[in-house]
Order: sequence, then structure tokens, then C-alpha cells
Amino acid sequence: MDALISIFEAINGVVWGPLMLILLLGVGLYLQLGLKLIPIRKLGMGFKLMWQGRTPKTAAAKKAEAEGEISPFNALMTALSATIGTGNIAGVATAIALGGPGAVFWMWITALVGMATKFAEAVLAVRYRETDSLGYHIGGPMFYIKNGLGKKWLWLGGAFAFFGAVAAFGIGNTVQSNSVADALDSTFGIPHWLTGITIMVLAGAVILGGIKRIAKVAGKLVPIMGIAYIVAGLAVLVVNADQIGEAFGLIFYYAFNPMAAAGGFAGAAVMAAIRFGVARGIFSNEAGLGSAPIAHAAAQTKNPVRQGLIAMLGTFIDTIVVCTITALVILTSTVWIGGEAGASLTALSFDAALPGFGNQIVSIALAVFAFTTILGWSFYGEKCCQFLFGVRSIMVYRVLFVLAIPLGAIAQLGFIWLMADTFNAMMAIPNLIALALLSPVVFKLTKDYFDGKEVLPGEELDHDQA
Repeated sequence: MDALISIFEAINGVVWGPLMLILLLGVGLYLQLGLKLIPIRKLGMGFKLMWQGRTPKTAAAKKAEAEGEISPFNALMTALSATIGTGNIAGVATAIALGGPGAVFWMWITALVGMATKFAEAVLAVRYRETDSLGYHIGGPMFYIKNGLGKKWLWLGGAFAFFGAVAAFGIGNTVQSNSVADALDSTFGIPHWLTGITIMVLAGAVILGGIKRIAKVAGKLVPIMGIAYIVAGLAVLVVNADQIGEAFGLIFYYAFNPMAAAGGFAGAAVMAAIRFGVARGIFSNEAGLGSAPIAHAAAQTKNPVRQGLIAMLGTFIDTIVVCTITALVILTSTVWIGGEAGASLTALSFDAALPGFGNQIVSIALAVFAFTTILGWSFYGEKCCQFLFGVRSIMVYRVLFVLAIPLGAIAQLGFIWLMADTFNAMMAIPNLIALALLSPVVFKLTKDYFDGKEVLPGEELDHDQA
């Protein structure tokens, strides 16, 4: 077992090392520049399309416009359900604890670059999606690798699907149920096993119903939980209003200057701020990992670019909005200098401004965020499994996924976390290769859309022609 842990630690050091972070940022920057900053310039248009895409199409409109299982809005909410999770609470705190306040600046940069990555992922997911034997639309990196790059690249799609199917059990399941169990135990004294069984029953009732049920729950729960957390964060910032200016000053100054040790804080070099800011930013918004396009492929839309404009909002909302709220709550309190890290740092920061309530707010938010992450990742893992083993594997995967939830709640997760984190990063490699090779398709589809010359799915266009 020790040998296995050592092997995974070595692999993890490489796949989450500087090379991977440069690759993620490099591909994102290339896409952002190739798209002429459209994901940033058209942010308002993205929000408008999201608002218009709240209601599923009528039968007549569906026939005229597109097939798909879920509304464009619910596709975004399903993607956000998996994205907004422990990374927004514990991940931001860890970035600040290890990289200093400057890490927040590099999280923002990662998000601005990542918006182009997420846009391209969704464009390709809708462009190259298929209909399975059950009549459902399926897509994602494994399908745009297979249908966009051709049969000779099929092994790369298979590699992505394998890593995704395994990573879902870790990052999207056991790690989440364990985080909830820890939080509810420390705050309310609820035993781990009870939390595990409760989540299993609640999540099972949704997951076994497939994408339509997951999207329905995500479409209701994600906006409510997101807005409630933001309101709680803003309440803290009202209490700490006199510290907000200084917090922004710390973020911008220490993004480019090393920070000396103070109190329990060990200090941070500029490279640490960049490394932890980028790594935690990507962990939080998942831009480049290739998970979100699996949800966007099920959207009721005929146009890949429209869904891309909606999809990129996921990165903006997750990092620029939610993570920034968490970061400002932490930096406007003085708790972070004490050497705390993870979710406990966020909880203590909320509690400092809202005594007696802060801890509960963070525990409840963590529980709801983690619950929705389990729902979203169950769908991602299921589609990866389906790509490898066909539609017969779907129900088997769902049942195994639901049964793993209580095991995660009671287990010691050191190795599982390490393995999941490693596979999570390894999903990004096939996806980034595909994004780079298929970028001409993304650029052409986007240009045609904004020039009024749409190329719709079904009109053949591959990366060689582009």
C-alpha cells in the first residue's frame, strides 16, 4: 500500500505540477486570444441567453429548433451543481493559507482565461454530440475526440472516459460525502454514518432518475444555494466594510510580491501565490478538465455557440463571484493570519463577523454544495462509463455510485483523495489536446455565428477542413 501511495504521489506531483498549470493556462490563453476575447466581451449576452433559456422549449419549438433533454439554463445549473462545491469554501481558504492573499488574483486570472476554455468545451460538445440507443443526447470530450479528431484518436477519448469514470467516485462522491460528514459532525454533532445514509437516500432518489431529474433538482437548488451563500457573504462584508479596501490591496500587492511570515501564517513566495491560485482556481471552476461539457451536450439547443456563451458563465459565477465572496470574507477578518486552513478557516472567518451563526452557515453551505456536486458528477461518470461499456452499464454505474456515498462518509480518505485528485488532473490532458487540435472548428463556428453564417450540427466540419 505504501508503494502504491508513493507511486500516486509521484504521478500527482507531475500532473498537478507547473507543467500542467502552464498547459491549462496556455491553452486557455490561446483560445481566449483566438476568439478575440469574445468570452469576456460577450459576457452580457451570455447572461441574456441564460435567462432566455430557463424554460424548456414547447413541442413545436423543439421540433423546429433542436433536440435535447434539458433546457440550456438547466444544463448550466447541472454543470454548476458539480462545480460549486468544497473548492469554493475549502479550496479558496487553502489557496490563501498556502499562497497568501496574492493567490486570489491568480484565481481570477485563471477564471478569465478559463471562460474561453469552458466556451470551447461546450461548443465542441454540442457540435459533436450523438444520440444513444435510448434516444438521449450524449457528448463531451470523449465524443468530440472521436467525432472531431477521427477514429485514430479513439484511444484518447477512451483514456478521458476511464479517468472520468474513476475520478467521479472520488472528487464527485466519497470526498464530498466525507466533507459533509466532517462539517455536520463538528458543528451539530451528527454522526458520520447517519450523514452518509441520509445523503445516499436523498441523492439516490435523484440520481436513479437520470439527467432529467438531476437537471430539475439542480435548476431549483443551485440558484437558491448560490444566492443564499452570496447574501451571507455580503452580510459579513457589511460588518467588515472598513476592511474591504485593504483586502483588495493585499490581493493585488501580494500577487507580485512575496509575503513574510506573520503569526501562524508561514509566508508565501510569489511562485506559491501563482501555483496555489491557479491550482485551486482550476479545482474550483473545472475549466479545462472536460467535465462540464458532458452536461452541456444534453441541452435543448441547435447552436453550439449559444450554448458556449451560456457555459462560460459557469466559470465566471463559480470563481469571479462565489470564490471572491469567500476570499473577501477571509481577508477582511484577521483569522487567516492564525495559520488555519481549509473549511475551518472559512467557518472561523464567517463566525468572527457573525458570532454564533458563521459556523452553521458554512456547514450548511458545505453540505448543500457537496450534495449537488454528487448529483452533477454522477452524470459525468455515468456518461464516461457509457462511452466505454454501452447503455447497459448505466444503471449498474448509478447503483454503485449511490452505494459508495456512505462509504466515503465513514472512511479515512487520504489515499482515495490522492487517487481521485490524480485522475481528475489526468482527465485534463486528453481534453486539452483535443481543444488545441479542434480550436480551428471553435474559431470558425464562432466567427460564422457572429457574422450571421451559422454552421449547424449535421453539416460536416472537422479540424482538417477548418
